[in-house]
Amino acid sequence: MEKSILITGGAGFIGSHVVRLFVKKYPSYRIINLDSLTYAGNLANLSDIEDEPNYHFAKVDIQDAGALERVFSEFLITDVIHLAAESHVDRSITDPLSFVKTNVFGTVNLLNAAKGFWKDLEGHLFYHISTDEVYGSLHDGGFFLETTPYDPQSPYSASKASSDHFVRAYANTYGLKTVISNCSNNYGPNQFPEKLIPLCIHNIKNEKPLPVYGKGENVRDWLYVEDHARAIDVIFHAGVINDTFNIGGFNEWKNIDIVRLLCQIMDRKLGREIGSSEKLITFVKDRAGHDLRYAIDATKIQRELGWEPSLTFEVGIEKTVDWYLGNEAWLNGVTSGDYQKYYAEHYG
Repeated sequence: MEKSILITGGAGFIGSHVVRLFVKKYPSYRIINLDSLTYAGNLANLSDIEDEPNYHFAKVDIQDAGALERVFSEFLITDVIHLAAESHVDRSITDPLSFVKTNVFGTVNLLNAAKGFWKDLEGHLFYHISTDEVYGSLHDGGFFLETTPYDPQSPYSASKASSDHFVRAYANTYGLKTVISNCSNNYGPNQFPEKLIPLCIHNIKNEKPLPVYGKGENVRDWLYVEDHARAIDVIFHAGVINDTFNIGGFNEWKNIDIVRLLCQIMDRKLGREIGSSEKLITFVKDRAGHDLRYAIDATKIQRELGWEPSLTFEVGIEKTVDWYLGNEAWLNGVTSGDYQKYYAEHYG
């Protein structure tokens, strides 16, 4: 094999799309999907490629330093694409220590494994995927740049900011070849239904309340997940070593406007009166420390690497709704725990 790439968090939402892209596009690469299969990790996300000869799965928690070292030795890992993380802000507020353990300690374990195994650091890349939330909140109508100072406002974003700093510190101190990307909100197939868009699709279909924080005026930039996977591909292969790239959709929406749009789309597809599902919208107490606005300036990756989003939000959200409506078994599986049965049946 030309490369042996360890993709952490490969059974999760974004990770599964990255794994699929690399397995299919690069048959000369060995792709090792490393995932601990927490609630958001689901091997059914990759059922279409699990029999490909260049795909391997390793059930490992990045908090287990010894297990990581064994994976590096067994598969002769040449590169890392690190997506494994606790990622839900609400969960970080109620259990911040879990985010420190996975996002900070886990990343350092992975850095140590790479540094220890790659005796000659040339020709190896540690690619760390991060979030735009490390930059804090925008209030002046500007955009996040790669040079924007970090100002994390939640335990989740603080843990990701810390992991970013460790990656840069290992590059500076030990000479590890690294790259970091910070991406805006992703949406699309296979996203666990605790996040806004799949939660709304699920609840509208089942006529359940649609919880919206505060007045729903918080603004986010949205990117279709397959476009994010393409960006990771081009950064991995062409990005400047020890550089940073912001990945965004040039696509800002208020939360309440997305919820209303989803109500209209779902009503149309379900044969309901258009707008009738808006009665399900329920404003709830705002999230503690809720950042008002995130917006990425993705000019650098567009200019230097030629990447840009392939789908408008209007097209992407229609595709997303169609996917969830057409994959009810998947949705029921991730919400009921059936994915654990799938793992037992397929991997013991």
